[in-house]
Amino acid sequence: MFVAAPKGDINTIIGGIAPDWGPFGSLGNEARVMIEVVMAVAILLCLAIAIWGAAKQRIGATALRDTFSAEQGKGLIIAGLTGVFIIGSLGTLFTIVYGMAV
Repeated sequence: MFVAAPKGDINTIIGGIAPDWGPFGSLGNEARVMIEVVMAVAILLCLAIAIWGAAKQRIGATALRDTFSAEQGKGLIIAGLTGVFIIGSLGTLFTIVYGMAV
């Protein structure tokens, strides 16, 4: 019987894909948790902005027949989702930039 991967587990695979902390590698656990909490709050705030934009677009386009409100809603949706993407990829971006500088 041929075993393709006799040793290791899923953490070997995930650990190779997940970015390390790069320039923040020397931080303690409390500082890492604090950074993660701040990033989570920022992501929730951006999602709230996107949801507010969706509601504003829906209400402005149908109930009020207000095209300006609908356009503002589109802008809020784009801004909120862009913020989520940027904040979600900050760890990877910091690692890449730090790796290029070293």
